[in-house]
Amino acid sequence: MSDLITRAGLTPRFWEKKPLKKMSPAEWEALCDGCGKCCLNKLEDEDTEEVALTRVACRLLDDATCLCTHYENRHQFVPDCIVLKPENLDTHAYWMPQTCAYRLLWQGKPLPEWHPLISGTQDSVHAAGISVQGQTVSEFDTPFEEWEDHIIEEPT
Repeated sequence: MSDLITRAGLTPRFWEKKPLKKMSPAEWEALCDGCGKCCLNKLEDEDTEEVALTRVACRLLDDATCLCTHYENRHQFVPDCIVLKPENLDTHAYWMPQTCAYRLLWQGKPLPEWHPLISGTQDSVHAAGISVQGQTVSEFDTPFEEWEDHIIEEPT
Protein backbone atom coordinates (compact mmCIF):
# COMPACT_ATOMS: atom_id res chain seq x y z
CA MET A 1 0.00 0.00 0.00
CA SER A 2 2.85 2.38 -0.65
CA ASP A 3 0.61 4.02 -3.25
CA LEU A 4 -3.15 4.27 -3.20
CA ILE A 5 -5.04 1.13 -2.33
CA THR A 6 -6.13 -0.69 -5.49
CA ARG A 7 -9.90 -1.06 -5.75
CA ALA A 8 -10.37 -1.22 -9.53
CA GLY A 9 -11.87 -4.33 -11.11
CA LEU A 10 -13.55 -5.67 -7.99
CA THR A 11 -17.10 -6.94 -7.91
CA PRO A 12 -19.39 -4.12 -6.75
CA ARG A 13 -20.28 -4.38 -3.05
CA PHE A 14 -18.41 -7.71 -2.76
CA TRP A 15 -18.14 -7.26 1.02
CA GLU A 16 -21.92 -7.60 1.32
CA LYS A 17 -22.00 -10.87 -0.60
CA LYS A 18 -18.83 -12.62 0.48
CA PRO A 19 -17.69 -13.72 3.93
CA LEU A 20 -14.30 -12.35 5.00
CA LYS A 21 -12.72 -15.81 4.84
CA LYS A 22 -13.77 -16.23 1.18
CA MET A 23 -12.33 -12.92 -0.07
CA SER A 24 -9.48 -12.83 -2.54
CA PRO A 25 -6.26 -11.07 -1.47
CA ALA A 26 -7.23 -8.07 -3.64
CA GLU A 27 -10.68 -7.84 -2.03
CA TRP A 28 -9.18 -8.17 1.45
CA GLU A 29 -6.66 -5.39 0.82
CA ALA A 30 -9.36 -3.15 -0.72
CA LEU A 31 -11.27 -3.20 2.58
CA CYS A 32 -8.59 -0.98 4.10
CA ASP A 33 -9.93 2.59 4.19
CA GLY A 34 -6.47 4.14 4.45
CA CYS A 35 -7.17 5.94 7.73
CA GLY A 36 -3.76 5.07 9.20
CA LYS A 37 -5.15 4.31 12.66
CA CYS A 38 -3.98 0.71 12.74
CA CYS A 39 -0.43 2.07 12.40
CA LEU A 40 -0.73 4.13 15.56
CA ASN A 41 0.85 2.89 18.74
CA LYS A 42 -1.72 1.76 21.25
CA LEU A 43 -1.93 1.57 25.01
CA GLU A 44 -3.80 -1.32 26.60
CA ASP A 45 -5.09 -1.29 30.17
CA GLU A 46 -3.99 -4.63 31.63
CA ASP A 47 -6.96 -4.78 33.99
CA THR A 48 -9.81 -3.79 31.66
CA GLU A 49 -8.13 -4.77 28.35
CA GLU A 50 -9.36 -1.43 26.95
CA VAL A 51 -7.24 -0.19 24.08
CA ALA A 52 -6.51 3.49 23.52
CA LEU A 53 -5.10 4.82 20.27
CA THR A 54 -2.37 7.43 20.45
CA ARG A 55 -1.14 9.94 17.88
CA VAL A 56 2.25 8.23 18.14
CA ALA A 57 2.73 6.69 14.71
CA CYS A 58 4.74 3.71 13.57
CA ARG A 59 7.98 4.81 11.94
CA LEU A 60 6.68 3.63 8.56
CA LEU A 61 3.41 5.58 8.50
CA ASP A 62 3.34 8.43 5.99
CA ASP A 63 1.46 11.17 7.84
CA ALA A 64 0.34 12.80 4.57
CA THR A 65 -1.12 9.72 2.85
CA CYS A 66 -1.90 7.63 5.98
CA LEU A 67 -0.32 4.63 4.25
CA CYS A 68 2.69 2.50 5.07
CA THR A 69 5.82 3.63 3.26
CA HIS A 70 7.16 0.06 3.03
CA TYR A 71 4.01 -2.06 3.11
CA GLU A 72 5.32 -5.08 1.18
CA ASN A 73 8.52 -5.42 3.23
CA ARG A 74 7.44 -3.74 6.49
CA HIS A 75 8.52 -6.72 8.60
CA GLN A 76 12.14 -6.00 7.75
CA PHE A 77 11.72 -2.69 9.61
CA VAL A 78 8.98 -3.54 12.13
CA PRO A 79 9.15 -7.29 12.86
CA ASP A 80 6.11 -7.26 15.19
CA CYS A 81 3.79 -5.55 12.68
CA ILE A 82 0.60 -7.61 12.54
CA VAL A 83 -0.48 -9.13 9.25
CA LEU A 84 -4.23 -9.03 9.60
CA LYS A 85 -5.94 -12.01 7.94
CA PRO A 86 -9.41 -13.53 8.10
CA GLU A 87 -7.90 -16.36 10.16
CA ASN A 88 -6.57 -14.07 12.91
CA LEU A 89 -9.17 -11.30 12.92
CA ASP A 90 -10.94 -12.76 15.94
CA THR A 91 -7.80 -12.30 18.05
CA HIS A 92 -6.96 -8.82 16.74
CA ALA A 93 -10.29 -7.07 16.10
CA TYR A 94 -10.49 -5.75 19.67
CA TRP A 95 -7.54 -3.37 19.13
CA MET A 96 -8.43 -2.33 15.59
CA PRO A 97 -9.94 1.15 15.19
CA GLN A 98 -13.69 1.30 15.83
CA THR A 99 -14.20 2.59 12.28
CA CYS A 100 -12.05 -0.12 10.63
CA ALA A 101 -13.83 -2.03 7.84
CA TYR A 102 -12.29 -5.33 8.95
CA ARG A 103 -13.62 -4.85 12.48
CA LEU A 104 -17.02 -3.56 11.30
CA LEU A 105 -17.59 -6.47 8.89
CA TRP A 106 -16.36 -8.97 11.50
CA GLN A 107 -18.98 -7.49 13.86
CA GLY A 108 -21.66 -7.80 11.16
CA LYS A 109 -21.96 -4.04 10.66
CA PRO A 110 -22.10 -2.16 7.32
CA LEU A 111 -19.37 0.02 5.88
CA PRO A 112 -19.88 3.74 6.52
CA GLU A 113 -20.74 6.10 3.66
CA TRP A 114 -17.27 7.71 3.76
CA HIS A 115 -15.51 4.38 3.10
CA PRO A 116 -13.67 4.56 -0.26
CA LEU A 117 -15.40 1.40 -1.51
CA ILE A 118 -18.72 3.23 -1.19
CA SER A 119 -17.70 6.81 -1.95
CA GLY A 120 -15.45 5.85 -4.86
CA THR A 121 -12.63 8.11 -3.70
CA GLN A 122 -9.70 7.61 -1.33
CA ASP A 123 -10.06 11.18 -0.10
CA SER A 124 -13.45 10.54 1.53
CA VAL A 125 -11.82 9.03 4.63
CA HIS A 126 -9.81 12.24 5.08
CA ALA A 127 -12.71 14.57 4.25
CA ALA A 128 -14.88 12.80 6.84
CA GLY A 129 -12.24 13.41 9.53
CA ILE A 130 -11.74 9.70 10.11
CA SER A 131 -8.07 9.48 9.15
CA VAL A 132 -5.07 10.66 11.15
CA GLN A 133 -3.75 12.68 8.22
CA GLY A 134 -1.46 15.45 9.50
CA GLN A 135 -2.15 14.56 13.15
CA THR A 136 0.57 12.12 14.16
CA VAL A 137 3.80 12.43 16.11
CA SER A 138 6.90 10.34 15.60
CA GLU A 139 7.59 7.33 17.80
CA PHE A 140 11.26 8.31 17.62
CA ASP A 141 10.59 11.79 19.03
CA THR A 142 8.02 10.77 21.65
CA PRO A 143 9.23 8.88 24.73
CA PHE A 144 6.98 6.03 25.85
CA GLU A 145 6.30 7.86 29.12
CA GLU A 146 4.57 10.62 27.09
CA TRP A 147 2.36 8.38 24.94
CA GLU A 148 -0.54 8.78 27.36
CA ASP A 149 -0.47 12.53 26.58
CA HIS A 150 -1.26 11.67 22.95
CA ILE A 151 -4.36 9.48 23.40
CA ILE A 152 -7.04 10.25 20.82
CA GLU A 153 -10.78 9.76 20.92
CA GLU A 154 -12.17 7.79 18.02
CA PRO A 155 -15.17 8.83 15.98
CA THR A 156 -17.68 6.00 15.73
